[in-house]
Amino acid sequence: MKKLLLLTAIIFLFSAARPTQQTWVAIGDSITYLNDHLNETGNRVTKGYMTRVTEKLPHLTFVNQGHNGWTSGQIAESVDKLGLVKANVYSVFLGTNDWWRGRPLGRLSDYQANTGNATVYGSFRIIINKLRSLNPQAKIVLITPMQRADFVYLTNFKNNAYGSYKAKNGQYLEAFANAIDSIGRVEQVPVVDLYHVRQLGVAKLVKFKRLKNPQTGVYTNYPYPAFIDVPFSPDTDEYPYPTEAIEMTYDGLHPSDAGYAQISKRLVKVLKKL
Repeated sequence: MKKLLLLTAIIFLFSAARPTQQTWVAIGDSITYLNDHLNETGNRVTKGYMTRVTEKLPHLTFVNQGHNGWTSGQIAESVDKLGLVKANVYSVFLGTNDWWRGRPLGRLSDYQANTGNATVYGSFRIIINKLRSLNPQAKIVLITPMQRADFVYLTNFKNNAYGSYKAKNGQYLEAFANAIDSIGRVEQVPVVDLYHVRQLGVAKLVKFKRLKNPQTGVYTNYPYPAFIDVPFSPDTDEYPYPTEAIEMTYDGLHPSDAGYAQISKRLVKVLKKL
């Protein structure tokens, strides 16, 4: 009888200590989307950040709501059509496409006054309002955009963009990261600030960019910042990021395995506390 009671107590304690299964909806752009579309990385990536997080936190089951190339404005505009489900945890990882497309960042007052989808601040208010309506008790985590080197799409060289070392439409990407941090402070929700992670700094995103030397025409490996003003011709040049150029990203923008590991490590630390 005593053995049975002891066994029952052990089972009870073990069950009580084990976290209950929870649903995590990850909202984002291509960096989130690629978790379940690794073939679109040319198989340069083996695991995205959600897979890595749930390996460390197996009580979480993720739902991928990453939308390739989307801004926070597009998410906000379609927020009632995306099929977002009630979840225990939501993460919002947006902003890099807003910056590149030159969307107005706006002011914190746009967020506070819920002024609509004309600014990034307003878009985030629409998104967070939706999440609160789905589950007022849900935990929300905001993730800032990473820094960017020069991006060249692996399968379409004409799809390219300069890095976050320059302003776009008079705005720096860092301002978008700071805006998301300010929303987190207002809402009193955690923010994973990837922009200011030293290991994800622009100089560490690629080892080099392989470009033709303008004087000699010879392909040369240019590290950051030497590649900034060296021209790239998408019609005639080779892909500038061979596999040996991969560091924290595989194409100047999207994380490599090493980059995703940096993201997931920080996200696990936050999610453990929720």
